[in-house]
Amino acid sequence: MRNTRDDVIVAALGVLDTHGLEFCSMRRFAVALDVQPSALYHHVPNKQTLLALMADEIVRGVGGDDPVSVCRALRNALLSIRDGADVVATASAFRLGASAVETYLAGMVGDEGARTLLLYTFGQAQSTQTQLQAHEIGALPAEVAASELTPEALEAELTTSFDRGIAIILAGLATQHEADGTDEREKR
Repeated sequence: MRNTRDDVIVAALGVLDTHGLEFCSMRRFAVALDVQPSALYHHVPNKQTLLALMADEIVRGVGGDDPVSVCRALRNALLSIRDGADVVATASAFRLGASAVETYLAGMVGDEGARTLLLYTFGQAQSTQTQLQAHEIGALPAEVAASELTPEALEAELTTSFDRGIAIILAGLATQHEADGTDEREKR
């Protein structure tokens, strides 16, 4: 049976979720599909392209009616797969492919606002994933481990922090917009 590009993406996401980004390789993706690594190059020209396709798949379906709901949906998508935030942030940083989420947010808050919200969401999701993984393997500092914070409580705490950060960014954008509006009226 011949694999499709979608099969390759699904297998790559499975490897990512099982092993993490550090251990993702074309060889490992090929093993997951039970093919030779060279067979993958019929579907993608290189690993960077595959990472971009994985990032697109992770954020596929992210939407919302306002910037807060979009950012929450994005964060949830990033957290839904191990190292998902790293993959999407890397693809974004290298401008691999087009970011439909960034374009969608830009329609709501402008280009700079969208980029700021994305970078904050990526960073906060990466930090959340790191902390949750560290908690899972018992690698948190002694004082944090001694607090007996459950993974659920830790995640709730980090979600609350995320929401506060989004509110701060949006308040700053609103203030900037007001200042820009005032400047425009004064110029007339």
